[in-house]
Amino acid sequence: MMKKFLVTFGLAGLILIGSNHGASAASNTYTVKKGDSLYKIAKIYKTSVSNLKKWNHLKSDLIHPKQKLVVSSSTKAASKKATTTKKTVPAKRTASSNSKSPKVVKTLTVTSTAYSANCKKCSGITATGLNLKKNPNLKVISVDPKVIKLGTKVYVQGYGYAVAGDTGGAMRGKKIDVFFPSKTKALQWGRKTVKVQILK
Repeated sequence: MMKKFLVTFGLAGLILIGSNHGASAASNTYTVKKGDSLYKIAKIYKTSVSNLKKWNHLKSDLIHPKQKLVVSSSTKAASKKATTTKKTVPAKRTASSNSKSPKVVKTLTVTSTAYSANCKKCSGITATGLNLKKNPNLKVISVDPKVIKLGTKVYVQGYGYAVAGDTGGAMRGKKIDVFFPSKTKALQWGRKTVKVQILK
């Protein structure tokens, strides 16, 4: 009986020591659970969302289950060291790509609608000869050539980098039509006011 008690006590002690050690080691990290958000985690650990994003090198508020997050500044240095090797090459590439980034010549505020080439009477061929049906992933906008010249490279707010490659009867003045491969996405875009950067 005594022997059984000692064995049980010994096992309990090992479990207790093991669990305490795990809690200590993991006290500066947190494993994301379903339903968690950065705001919720920040509140639990009495920090801010911006700190969590900074410590974990997050560009957005999106997190996913089983993702491990640094939740304390004490592991900030260790986290940086762990990711230095992985981030060295991309950092150089980014610097290289930024040096070749296009120059913004002018910024316009325009009214934007959207269109698709998926209709029975649509040829899918733009005013500059682009085949949108064969190349549905192209980023093209329809413009008034008097405002934005055909062939101009642009950056459209909420749409991305594109080329002014088409015209339309309704495109008069500061209006543009952005191309989407499907009618559904075009309808989702709707009508909105956006900024267009003219690039060089």
